[in-house]
Amino acid sequence: MTATDDAPSPNHSSRDGAAVDMLVLHYTGMRSGPEALARLRDPAAGVSSHYLVEEDGRILRLVDEARRAHHAGQSFWRGRAALNAVSIGIEIVNPGHEWGYRPFPALQMAAVAELCLDILARHAIPPVHVVAHSDIAPDRKQDPGELFDWEGLASEGIGLWPAGVAPLGGATPPDAGPRAAALLAAIGYRTDLPLPVLVTAFQRHWRPERVDGHADAGTLRRLEAVLAAAAATPRA
Repeated sequence: MTATDDAPSPNHSSRDGAAVDMLVLHYTGMRSGPEALARLRDPAAGVSSHYLVEEDGRILRLVDEARRAHHAGQSFWRGRAALNAVSIGIEIVNPGHEWGYRPFPALQMAAVAELCLDILARHAIPPVHVVAHSDIAPDRKQDPGELFDWEGLASEGIGLWPAGVAPLGGATPPDAGPRAAALLAAIGYRTDLPLPVLVTAFQRHWRPERVDGHADAGTLRRLEAVLAAAAATPRA
């Protein structure tokens, strides 16, 4: 098992018999790691995650995986809502878009990968269920954001990344909006939010080189590639 230090949080509850089949990655979005840790352990705040990964690669365990941590909030993915009951949450120290978003250090990403692989070895979590907080709450969250190395994690067997994607140029077809909406829904996103909000969330995860909420031809091709990859994984 990955080496961790215990820093217990009181903010957890019963899973009520639900089985874990999702892994949700966050950034802390606070000015420092100690500030984030204090909030995740504050009974008044009521929030927590199962793990916190510091920028130097240190991993802290806050909540036992058998318990429900309070990390996802109002959330939805592939037909299900309220995902805390079925997910493990990892908070990754980064100031986020509000406090000076920056790349995630190599040591930190290596620790995240090791931790994720350890979790995936214990739980039946399909690649399409390894998601960003912004995927499951696209109207509220941006984390872990477009600087997070999803492609690198996927190369180690963590999550989903489409292989062999064609060049992303080309004219945007007239039916781009309806096509994008249908593809986003098929991948797992909510359908009751404005299309630019959903496209932006998708781009943060799977097309980070262009995060503008526009369903251009390149984004449509990336959507199709992600859906094809997701179709090869089991649905919970």
